[in-house]
Amino acid sequence: MKRQARQQTPSRSCKMFEALQSIPTSTVFIFGLAAFISFLTSLANRLLSDPAKAKATRKEVAEYQTELRKAQKAGDKKTIDKLMKKQKQIMQMQTKTMWQSMKVTLIFFVPLLIIWQVLGGFYIADGKPTPVAYFPGVGPILSIPLFGNMPSLFWWYLFCSFFFGTIFTHVFGIVDIE
Repeated sequence: MKRQARQQTPSRSCKMFEALQSIPTSTVFIFGLAAFISFLTSLANRLLSDPAKAKATRKEVAEYQTELRKAQKAGDKKTIDKLMKKQKQIMQMQTKTMWQSMKVTLIFFVPLLIIWQVLGGFYIADGKPTPVAYFPGVGPILSIPLFGNMPSLFWWYLFCSFFFGTIFTHVFGIVDIE
């Protein structure tokens, strides 16, 4: 009996990975990944901070700075001295508000670095970036002054991330629409 040579067929997971590396699947995958990450960061931001308090703080700081500029412009030393006494309190309020937003950054920084390492390695073939999306009229590589050539993985993710980040920050009430 002769042994019949088995025809090797790629496994299901191998086909899935190949599909994720080609357009349009890669475009939709990065779009979904950006949506998911933006959702998680916005949700964490909402849960770990108090948007109403942050808004009140920003308003108070803006009013303080406006008053200080007016007093400086008018040369009103009495008002300037009064406002300078309040400066320490204003700085503490700003620091507290900034720390609230930094919490989310610190929580997501390392996981995002790991995700980018994996994606960067996954979307490279023969030492060149694999196209993930095409920018109309330009192609998969954007040439941006000061940044150089940006592969589509980076600019497509950034575009999608800004898009979903804006939507989710409004949905979760982190930023008011004014």
